[in-house]
Amino acid sequence: MTDREKLLKKVQMYQFAVTDAALFLDTHPDCAQALSYYNKYKKLYEDSKAAFETAYGPLEVCSEKNNSRWAWVDGPFPWELAANS
Repeated sequence: MTDREKLLKKVQMYQFAVTDAALFLDTHPDCAQALSYYNKYKKLYEDSKAAFETAYGPLEVCSEKNNSRWAWVDGPFPWELAANS
């Protein structure tokens, strides 16, 4: 496995952890432990993503910015905005 493949695998692993935590937080928005887990792996994802992008070019970003509460579920969801336009 090349260095590029190893780094991409790390990015994908952290991105999976972030996505999995986000799905849990969608139904448990006040769970401090889950939010802490999400924030930890989001940081690892961002760091590994930045390292990959520096070396190999851009990847898709993670957009949730609120570190004190999971605000995603407060809505409206992106598909609801598109439906109301």
